[in-house]
Amino acid sequence: MKLQRITTLACTLGFVGLPGWAQTTENPPAKSQGQALVAPKDPFAEPKAVGAEKDSARAEAYYNYTMGHIYEQQYEATSNADYATKAIEAYKKAYALDPRSPVIGERLAEMYWKAQRTREAESEAKDILRRDPNDVQSRRLLGRIYLRSLGDVNAGSGQSETANKAIEQFREINRLDASDTESALWLARLYRLKNEHDKSEQVLRGILKTDPDNEQAVEQLTQLLMDEGKSEEAVKLLEGITDHSPSPVLLDLLGDAYTQAHELPKAETAYRKAAEMDPSELSHQRGLGQTLYSEEKYSEALKVYRKLSDLMPDDSDVYLRMAQIYRELHQLDKAEENLVKARQYAPGSLEVMYNEGMLYESQGRYDDAIRVLTDAVTGIKGQAPAMPSRRRSLSVLYLQLGQLYREVQNYQAAIYTFEELGHLGDEEDRRARMMIMDTYRAAKDLPRALQTGKEAMAKYPADPGIRTSYALLLGENEQTDEAVKLLRAQLRGDTSDRDTYLNIAQVYERGRRYQEAEESARAAEVLPGQPRDNEMVWFLLGAIYERQKFYDKAEEEFKKVLAVNPKNAPVLNYYGYMLGDLGIRLDEARALVERALKEEPYNGGYLDSLGWIYFKQNRTADAEATLRKALARESHDPTIHSHMGDVYAKRGRTDLAASEWEKSLAEWRRSLPADVENDKVAELEKKLSQSKHRVAQKATATDDKP
Repeated sequence: MKLQRITTLACTLGFVGLPGWAQTTENPPAKSQGQALVAPKDPFAEPKAVGAEKDSARAEAYYNYTMGHIYEQQYEATSNADYATKAIEAYKKAYALDPRSPVIGERLAEMYWKAQRTREAESEAKDILRRDPNDVQSRRLLGRIYLRSLGDVNAGSGQSETANKAIEQFREINRLDASDTESALWLARLYRLKNEHDKSEQVLRGILKTDPDNEQAVEQLTQLLMDEGKSEEAVKLLEGITDHSPSPVLLDLLGDAYTQAHELPKAETAYRKAAEMDPSELSHQRGLGQTLYSEEKYSEALKVYRKLSDLMPDDSDVYLRMAQIYRELHQLDKAEENLVKARQYAPGSLEVMYNEGMLYESQGRYDDAIRVLTDAVTGIKGQAPAMPSRRRSLSVLYLQLGQLYREVQNYQAAIYTFEELGHLGDEEDRRARMMIMDTYRAAKDLPRALQTGKEAMAKYPADPGIRTSYALLLGENEQTDEAVKLLRAQLRGDTSDRDTYLNIAQVYERGRRYQEAEESARAAEVLPGQPRDNEMVWFLLGAIYERQKFYDKAEEEFKKVLAVNPKNAPVLNYYGYMLGDLGIRLDEARALVERALKEEPYNGGYLDSLGWIYFKQNRTADAEATLRKALARESHDPTIHSHMGDVYAKRGRTDLAASEWEKSLAEWRRSLPADVENDKVAELEKKLSQSKHRVAQKATATDDKP
């Protein structure tokens, strides 16, 4: 389950609504004066509110509190200022009798706010504090008034100053009365609101030192630790408490902490326990469903979300999650059905539109995907620039839209979109420059890619992402040593070096320096981590061996990948194509590629692999049909054109074969230096020469006939 973050002052400080016992609203419907008034629930029912008051004092406090509530309702019904005054006076009397009651304090502060008399209350409290700075009761009231002001969404730019005033009061309360945990918790919240996390943590740990099982303090401290990425500390804290005193709230938080620590099986267990303890709280089910989805337990996750859809039939998020699950299960029609429902209950939702785009891409409906994301961009750009989510939303959309344009080989549109991304800010500009580099590379325009890289390096010389992207471009340009030097400077001597070693290995592999490529990949392999961390290592090693025609060694590496991730589509395709190209175990080769296509049905490279295997199996009609689909996706791939030429030649369509071989040769000549495979180019030239010779012989024979 996603943690709630501090996004607005109102949400953070809990002023979305009034306490449940108040039975009033800020804007109630008009009532007649003669209408019976509803008595409030007992604000003294909690032991902490009772304190050590004598029965008579308690009765008097309750009487005054009740009268205050009645006057408050009459004020709401009539807007008569006299009732506001009477309500305030009654609440003040009740508060004087029980100054530690948060319920009475909140009602008094609320009443001052409703009557627009907070300045009067603030002035009175300050006068008292000038005479007696240690008057805790006045400080509590002042603190409550400032909190209520923070909850006012119309308060504007003075929020920060008000927060500081509230902090001052609660800090003094904490000093004067260390046993007042309610005020201490508010102080911690306020420090967190101001991003003073160290101070917030200090207050919370102080509470837990005297009251280790204080659930609110544990909850706040856990969220604070997770905000700071200290998931291991959060787990340790929660495990220590839930082992002997579990509660649904803390178990749910434990699930969050395990999720952040990437311990998904433990997160699943925690959410299940929380849901069992409190079946009525659906957030536990949400957390469980999301965890099962992350664990790729799609069928189990679907059961959870179906149950949630029965309980919350108008919740768009539930349908959105089901759509994502169906997409993973490759049941795209059902995914679309659920997205339609999600859109129905959340029209204009950015997340729904984004997922629509992803679904259309999965279906090969690229024009529809581009249309949906373009509409989303237009909608977001129409928002006020000051909207805090606007920049982030545009960043996500521009990135995905640019990648879609690149996917359909509309490189100019892709570059324009990434440039728009770069205009959002420095962080986005860095990402945009890397994407533009890669787009020029995909368009086989290496000079512009390198120029973009140089400009990016000049502006962000220390950015590791830009340095890596530029180094890989140098590798593509056969500047292997320069690229490796740039990458080696980023080695740190820890597990983060895995990616750097892999990039070095890739540069060496592109430069056909296979021994050094293998050594770099092995350096990545021995770094600590989980088996799945080495998927890319083994894949790259397999490719290195395959390039050298060490097919048995390549197969060993590919099998290692598939042992930990049977759905790794690039490896399934590479492995299947290798077997098919060798003309061995063709049924197995086809099965491997078909598994890859199950994951990515519209991948042009995978379609080419399947078409080539069909060719090897003498299924030339199937080969031609499949290669046509591949060319529709990758019209500038020299290998696909070459394969199509071979299919045409085998089917006796020599003119079409020669045309495809010519296209293939032209694409090879446009390829990046590191991409060119000279043996394939030589083979193509030989085929074309032989084809032209046969055509010439045929023409000569025809001319010699009488």
